[in-house]
Amino acid sequence: MTGHPWWRGAAIYQIYIRSFCDSNGDGFGDLPGLISKLGYIASLGVDAIWLSPVHPSPDRDWGYDVSDYQGIHPDYGRQADFDRLLGEAHARGLKVMTDEVLAHTSDEHPWFVDSLKRGARSDWYVWAPPKTDGTAPNNWLSAFGGPAWSYQPARREYYHHKFLRQQPKLSWRNPEAKAAALAVLDHWLARGVDGFRLDVANAYLHDASLADNPAVRLAERTDSMWTHAPYLQFHHHDSNLPENIGVLDEIRRTVERYPNRFVMGEFSEDPARCGCFAAPDEGLHSGYSFSLLQARTLGPDFVHLYYNLLARFPAHWPSVAFSNHDVMRTVSRFGGREPPPELAKLLLALLLSLKGTALFYQGEELGLPEADIRRDQIRDPVGDLYWPYTGGRDGCRTPMPWDAGAANLGFSSGAPWLPVSPKHRGLAVSEQEDDRRSALNFTRRFLAFRKTSAALRWGEIVFLDVAPPLLAFTREYDGEKLLCFFNMSGEPVEFADDFLSGVDALGIGCGNAERIGNAVRLEPYAAWFGACSKASSTASIGSSTQR
Repeated sequence: MTGHPWWRGAAIYQIYIRSFCDSNGDGFGDLPGLISKLGYIASLGVDAIWLSPVHPSPDRDWGYDVSDYQGIHPDYGRQADFDRLLGEAHARGLKVMTDEVLAHTSDEHPWFVDSLKRGARSDWYVWAPPKTDGTAPNNWLSAFGGPAWSYQPARREYYHHKFLRQQPKLSWRNPEAKAAALAVLDHWLARGVDGFRLDVANAYLHDASLADNPAVRLAERTDSMWTHAPYLQFHHHDSNLPENIGVLDEIRRTVERYPNRFVMGEFSEDPARCGCFAAPDEGLHSGYSFSLLQARTLGPDFVHLYYNLLARFPAHWPSVAFSNHDVMRTVSRFGGREPPPELAKLLLALLLSLKGTALFYQGEELGLPEADIRRDQIRDPVGDLYWPYTGGRDGCRTPMPWDAGAANLGFSSGAPWLPVSPKHRGLAVSEQEDDRRSALNFTRRFLAFRKTSAALRWGEIVFLDVAPPLLAFTREYDGEKLLCFFNMSGEPVEFADDFLSGVDALGIGCGNAERIGNAVRLEPYAAWFGACSKASSTASIGSSTQR
C-alpha cells in the first residue's frame, strides 16, 4: 500500500511529556522516561508520536509559553536526550512530531524583553497606545477571560495577549518576526523531526486596524471557552482572519522544503473562516477543530455534524480527535462519572474508523476516565481562574498509570507534579497487558488490522441512512469496501437488510455483536465490521452524506 504520504490515514499518539514517565524521581515526566516506553508505544501499532512542547518555559501555561524555541526544557532533559529519542523512535518505525507555539511567546522570551525595551525587535509584538481615557485600545477579550490587553508603563503602551498576560502575541505582520518564527521550524526540521502540530493555528494574524470584535447576542452566548463564540464576542479581528490561510500556506511550503514531513494545526475557533479546512496544497497538510472534542452527548449526531461540515471542503484531509490535553477525557465526557465498561472500546473503534488522520491521547488506549482534582492540587491557570465552576484541564493531564502495584502507579519514584488517580489503578498497563478483552489489547488488534486496510486508511466515507442510536457508514478504496456499525447507546439494537447477506463479518469489532442471516444485532456500545463483496450494495438503505 504505497503512493500516499505517511501522514495520510496515520494514527498519531499524543504524549503530554510532563505526565508520561519520570525517569529521575523529580515528579515530572521527561525524555529519558519517554524513551524507556518507546517499546510500549510501538506495540500499539501507531505511526507517529506528537510531543507536547519540549522547549524551556516559565510554565505559566505548562509549556505553551515558550521562552527559548531552540532549547529543551530542563525538566525534560537535554538536547542529547531529544536526539536519542529521535534515533530510537525512528529505529522502531515511529515518526516524531513536536508541538510548536508560534502565535505567541512567553513574556520571558528574549524577543519580548527586547521589544519591551524598544530594541531591534520593538515591533515584533502587537503594541498599541491607550485610548485617551487610559483604557485598552479596543474590546478584544482573552480566550481565558478578561481583557486581551495588558499595560506596560515602560513603553506607555498596551500589548495584546490572546491567552494569559504572560503570553504576548507575536506579530506575524512584521516580516522579521514572521521570518524568525519560520526559522524555528527550519531548526527542528534540520534536526530530524518528522513534522509539527501547530498550537492555535487560527491566531497568527490580527486586524491591523485593531477593530473591535462584534458582540455575541445574549441569547447566543455559551459556557464553553473553545467554541466559535466563547462567552461574549466573536473573535473576528484578534484572530480567525480569512487571510490567515496565506500564512498557513507559507508554513506548509517551509515544511515541504524537507522531504516526507507533515504539518497540522489546531483551530480552536471559527475553523471554516481561517483556513482549518484548506486543501493540503493550499494551507497546512491537515487540521483539526474542536467540534468532536467538545461533544458531550453520545449519538450519531456529533459525527454526522462534523462530516456534514467537511462536505463543504472536499479537498481537505482532516485530522480526527476525540481527546487531548485540553478537554475532559473521552469516556467521562460521554459516559459520566461511571462510564460503561465497553464505551472506551466503542470510541476507539469509531475514532480509528473515521476518514482522516487519527489523533489519540495518552491513556485513551486504556480507557482512562477523567481524574478528580482538589482545589489545592490545581496547576492549570484556567482551573484556577474558574474554580469551582470547572476544575480546568488538570483532570486529563494526571500521570499515566503504568504499574498498579508500584508507588505512584509506576509513573515516578518521587511526588508527581499532579496526583495519580485512584480511578486509574485498575486500568493500569500492568492490569491490561495480559487481558485479551482489555481496551489496550483491543487497540492493538484494531490498529494492526487498520494497517492492512487501504479502505480504513485512505478510503472515502459514506454515511448510511439508518435510525439512531445506530451509526453506520462504509469506507471504500481501490475495490475494498468495509461496512461499519456502531451502537451508540446502552440498549440493544438490531438492523436487518437483504444486502447484509453479501457482507462477510471481519471479527474486529467490540462488545457483543453478531450477524444472523440478513440482520446484525448489537448489544450496548458494540461495534461490528464487515467486508462487502463486489456484488453487494448498500444503496438499498440510502446514504446521508458522502465524501
